[in-house]
Amino acid sequence: MNETDKLYRLIWMSRPLMQAAEAAVEQGLDGTGLTVRTRAVLEILLAHDAATVPDIVQHLEIKRQYVQVMVNETLAENLTCKRDNPRHKRSTIIALTDKGRALIEDVVQREKALVASLAAELDAGEINTALKIVETLIDKLKTQAGDG
Repeated sequence: MNETDKLYRLIWMSRPLMQAAEAAVEQGLDGTGLTVRTRAVLEILLAHDAATVPDIVQHLEIKRQYVQVMVNETLAENLTCKRDNPRHKRSTIIALTDKGRALIEDVVQREKALVASLAAELDAGEINTALKIVETLIDKLKTQAGDG
């Protein structure tokens, strides 16, 4: 297999990789009441303390309407709350509640333990190389598509 064919395969292997990762995440959410999509919102809020729906859209890179549904689910479960936004009257800030923070911190801690066990089986240099390649591919493909 030549280098072009290998790179082509690598790019298309991202889909089964993401499906396997999502299945592992979903399994780790058993008993938490979270879905993969509500977990994604909570993780962004954990990383950024609080955010508006447009901010969350930017991080997830999916449509606003879909993110709004996800945020509404977290609000309904009292995992997040709305705060006034001094910069914009109609775009409220979404923040974690204590319940939401405790839940996502526990979920992320368990996921990191799983990833640590996977990392122990791989070479650190290869992980760094893989990360660099994936970041470069994302950048170049987004630029090619006019999104970069």
